[in-house]
Amino acid sequence: QVNLAESGGGSVQSGGSLRLSCAGAGYRTYCMGWYRQAPGKEREGVAGVDSAGSTRYADSVKGRFTISQDNAKNTLYLQMHSLKPEDTAMYYCATVGRLFCSGSPEQYEYTSWGQGTQVTVSS
Repeated sequence: QVNLAESGGGSVQSGGSLRLSCAGAGYRTYCMGWYRQAPGKEREGVAGVDSAGSTRYADSVKGRFTISQDNAKNTLYLQMHSLKPEDTAMYYCATVGRLFCSGSPEQYEYTSWGQGTQVTVSS
């Protein structure tokens, strides 16, 4: 059982920035990721990072989002810049059912996740 707790969501205007945090996500020897889900839409994987430091991003967020880990703080982060209204969703950090992150986060199988944190971007 992995206990993950997301925080840092909020409401921002288009072009703004937010940094999401996920407590309990450090010291993981496998791929960790963030996914999001908007009402009425399917879950969308957005980013992944593994213990080798390899990062992967969905095309929709590439160049705008950065995933990172701070093992000393046992925390996973998602730094989001240049936010768009279409980024509005509930964001979850999650374990991925593989050792290394490879391929697109949109294809990952997420095995455990937290309660999520809401991100709302207004135009």
